[in-house]
Amino acid sequence: MASIVFQFEDKSISPKTYQIVKGESVLDIAMDEDIGLHHNCGGVCGCSTCHVYISQGMDSFREISDREEDFIDRAINPKINSRLACQCVLDSDSDVIVIVPDQSALNGH
Repeated sequence: MASIVFQFEDKSISPKTYQIVKGESVLDIAMDEDIGLHHNCGGVCGCSTCHVYISQGMDSFREISDREEDFIDRAINPKINSRLACQCVLDSDSDVIVIVPDQSALNGH
């Protein structure tokens, strides 16, 4: 079992740490723990609203797909460590750190 730390661009929100197991996605944990992370398409890689930055543990997740890359290109302020939380499925037992972008500019879930 690995740990996942959610850090937030919105500094008024304190970092939160949870357990994550192989096969779970970052979005699964965010939804289970009431992390305010939009997911307008319902987590099926059909939008870019669950865009996050992987600060540590990028190799812990399944490889990025062409479809995910296309949606990341549409996200607000994409970076080299950008991923979609719905597509970040844990594939190892390594700890990860996820930075949640400011969600105030997004509408939806």
